[in-house]
Amino acid sequence: MSTPPSPRSEAATRPVRATRPVPATRPVRSGADRRRRRIGLAGRYATLVLMLVVMLGPIVWQFLTSIRGRTENVYDGVLPSQPTLDNYVRVAESFPLLQYVGNTLTIAVLAITSNLLFAAMGGYALSRAAWKGRGVVFTVLVATLMFPFESVMISMFLTVREMGLVDTLIGVWLPGAVSVLNIMIMRAAFLAVPREVEEAAVLDGAGEWTRFTRVFLPAAKGALAVVCITSFMGAWDDFLWPLLVLTDSDNYTLQLGLKTLAGATTVNDQRLIAAGAMAALLPMMLLFFALQRFFFKGVGEGAVKT
Repeated sequence: MSTPPSPRSEAATRPVRATRPVPATRPVRSGADRRRRRIGLAGRYATLVLMLVVMLGPIVWQFLTSIRGRTENVYDGVLPSQPTLDNYVRVAESFPLLQYVGNTLTIAVLAITSNLLFAAMGGYALSRAAWKGRGVVFTVLVATLMFPFESVMISMFLTVREMGLVDTLIGVWLPGAVSVLNIMIMRAAFLAVPREVEEAAVLDGAGEWTRFTRVFLPAAKGALAVVCITSFMGAWDDFLWPLLVLTDSDNYTLQLGLKTLAGATTVNDQRLIAAGAMAALLPMMLLFFALQRFFFKGVGEGAVKT
């Protein structure tokens, strides 16, 4: 006589249905919380807009001034009533603009090349190579950042004069051949490279120079872009040091040329000065927009590990 199946055996043989995951419930926000969140978001956006106006306001004003007509008052309204590009033509005719731009570009290219080379080599030596006294050298380099340029420019001028480089473009470039700040940027970028990558290159038989050129430099493209931009800006915007070193107007940089433009009695016109300032600003803007993707990547690389 067969016994009826027990309820437990039926439950064991019954197929188990997959349970659906219970969706996570979002916390219910009250009206006051939503209102407070919107006010905070609006405050952040208002702060960003205010910073944008403060930073771009002078540039926009200079541009609008540079395209005003000769008969317009510079302070008559915001937008020019007779916009024209004639002021830029008058700037080129008032002083040797192309010659000054060529001199400045020469110094900027030399500064970019030397900083990329020496800052990368110095940053690699301070981040990877183990040698006696590395910590002392690093401390001394960091300490030099506390001294302003005005405190050492007299000794630098005496050194350049003893070398016979006064009133030459090489004399203008030499003090900025390598920057301590750029060395620190490259050091931070090289420290962010994992140690395992270097060890794998050593196992593959890569020497010191091969590791530097094939492993570390490609991994620090962002930092190299930062060095390129900062070196160009330092050489392009420098005014005090060329003013001390250069005496011949044929060797003037663009910033010194703009000074002569502003001081000339025959062309003392705010429209021309604004046009010259915009012409000096244009190359920096083009370089930054061309390298901005690598620039922000390099800033991130420096923040990973210091």
